Amino acid sequence: MWRAGLKLGAAGLGGGAAAAAAAGASWEDAPRALKLCGLLPLRLLRDSCTAACIAFDYQYSCWGVEQGSDDWTRIRHAVHLRSAHRLQDLCFRNGGIYIKLGQHLAQLDYVVPEEYVQTMRQSMLKRCPVSSYDQVRRVFIKELGQPPEDVFADFNPVPLASASLAQVHAARTHDGCKVAVKVQHTHLTDTAAVDIATVDFIVSFLHRCFPSFDYRWLVEEVRESSPKELNFLHEARNSEKCVDNFKRLSPHIAESIYAPKVYWNLSTPRLLTMEFMEAAEVTDVKAIKKHGLQPHDVSKLVSKAFAEMMFKHGFVHCDPHAANLMVRPLPKPVSWWSSFFKRRKPQLILLDHGLYKELDFDTRTSYAALWKGLVFADEKAIRENSINLGAGEDLYVLFAGVLTMRPWRRVIDPSVDHLALRPSHDDRSELQMYAAQYFPQISELLRRLPRVILLMLKTNDCLRALNHDLVEGSPLESFLIIGRVSSEAVLDAKRMINGSKISSCFSINLEHIFLEARLLAMKLAIWLLLLRNSLPIRWEQ
Repeated sequence: MWRAGLKLGAAGLGGGAAAAAAAGASWEDAPRALKLCGLLPLRLLRDSCTAACIAFDYQYSCWGVEQGSDDWTRIRHAVHLRSAHRLQDLCFRNGGIYIKLGQHLAQLDYVVPEEYVQTMRQSMLKRCPVSSYDQVRRVFIKELGQPPEDVFADFNPVPLASASLAQVHAARTHDGCKVAVKVQHTHLTDTAAVDIATVDFIVSFLHRCFPSFDYRWLVEEVRESSPKELNFLHEARNSEKCVDNFKRLSPHIAESIYAPKVYWNLSTPRLLTMEFMEAAEVTDVKAIKKHGLQPHDVSKLVSKAFAEMMFKHGFVHCDPHAANLMVRPLPKPVSWWSSFFKRRKPQLILLDHGLYKELDFDTRTSYAALWKGLVFADEKAIRENSINLGAGEDLYVLFAGVLTMRPWRRVIDPSVDHLALRPSHDDRSELQMYAAQYFPQISELLRRLPRVILLMLKTNDCLRALNHDLVEGSPLESFLIIGRVSSEAVLDAKRMINGSKISSCFSINLEHIFLEARLLAMKLAIWLLLLRNSLPIRWEQ
C-alpha cells in the first residue's frame, strides 16, 4: 500500500502539472500564472499525502479483524473519524472549492459514513475563509473601476458573514438605500479549475484502489455547478426566476416567498449588490418568536415552498441550509384586533441562489409520484417510480430508506405517522448498520441515480435538519404537505398528458375527490394523535 501512496503522490503532481499547463494556455496575467505555479505543488502534495494516509488507514487498520465483530465496528468508527478530520483539515488548508465539497458531504446523511457528515457539519458552515479589505478593494476596482468607498456612500469593511465562495458586507447607496454586497474571494477564479481537476484525480485513484468507494459523481457535480456559482449574475437571474415561478405556478403562497431585490447596475460576475434584509435566520427560534412568529408555522412554510419547487416548478434551490434562509413577518398591514387574535404569518426569504437544479417533466413527475407513494405507504408506487428514476429492481428499498431516513418496515407501515415521528434509537441504529453493511450498494445506488436526484437527496437532508432545529423533529404536517403537493403535481401531469378528453377529466376529477378525502382523514388522524400525545395522563395496558 505504501507503493500505492508513492504512486499517488507522483501521479498527483504530474496530473496537476498537466492541468496547470492546460490552464496556463489561456492565462494572460503573468503574475497570476507565476503565483499559481508556486501554489500548485504545495496543494497537490497536501492532496496526495491526505489521500494516501486515508487509503493506508482503511487498508490496514482492520487487517485480520473479523468483519462485523465488535472490534471491527469500533476500529472502523475510529478510522472514519480520523479520515474525516484529515479531510476537514485539507479542505480548510486549500479553501474555496474544497470547502464547497466538504459542505456537500455535510448534507449527505447515511450516504457517506456518519463520522464524515458530523465532522463536516460542525465546521464547514462556520469556519469559512475571510478576505482582507485590501482584497475586497481589488475586486471592486477590477469589476467596477472604483474602490467600495467611492461606489457607496458608506461601506462597512468588516464582513457580516463569510462563506466558501464569498463574503457579505453591509453598505449604503448614495440615495440612502441599505444594501448587502456579496464579494467573491479573490483566489477562486484562479484556482477553481485546477482544484476540481486535482480532486477528480484523487477520487478516481481511490476508486481504483477501493472499487466500493465511488464518489466520482460528487466531483462531477462540483465541476458542473462551480462555474455557475462563481458567476453572481447567474445567481441573480436564478433569484428572479424563482420568485416569478411562485407568482405564476404557486400564487396561493407567492406573497410568503421573497428574494432580495438585485441592484443590477452595481453587480458583476464577482460582485452582487442586493437589498439588505432585516430578518431572522430560519433556525433562530428565539428571534423568530421575538418577531411574533411561531417556529411551527415557519417549518410548514419551508415544507410548502420546497415541495412546490420540487414537484410543480421543477426549478429547485439545492442549498437550503440555515445560513441561506431567513424569515420575517409577512409585510402586510393588518388591523390591531386581527393581529391580537391571530398569529402573524411568516415570510420566507431565500438567499444564495447559485445552486439550482432543473427537473425535466418525466423526472419531476416520477419524483412526485414516488413521494406520493412514500407518504401514503404505497409499496407498488414506491417500487415503480424508484425504478423509473434509476434505482433498479434490486435497490429501490435502499432508495426509499435514503429518502425518508426510515427502515423499510416503517416506510410501508400504513399508520399515519409512519414517516413523521422522530426516529427512535433503534431505528437510527438500524439505519447506521445498513449504511455500514451496505456501503457498496449505496455507492452503486448513487452511481445509478441521475445527478439531479442526488441533489434532491442533499436538499431533503438540509430541510430535515431545518425542521429538527425548528420543532425538534419531523412535524407531522410536513409530510401531509408533501403528500398534498406531490399528489397535485401527479394529477396536473395526468391532465397535461391526457388533454381535454371527457373520460380522462372525469377520472382525474374523481381521483382528486378521493385525494381530498384521504388527506382530510389523515389530517383528522394527525389531530387525534397530537391530542393523545398532549394528554397529561397516559394509560398503561
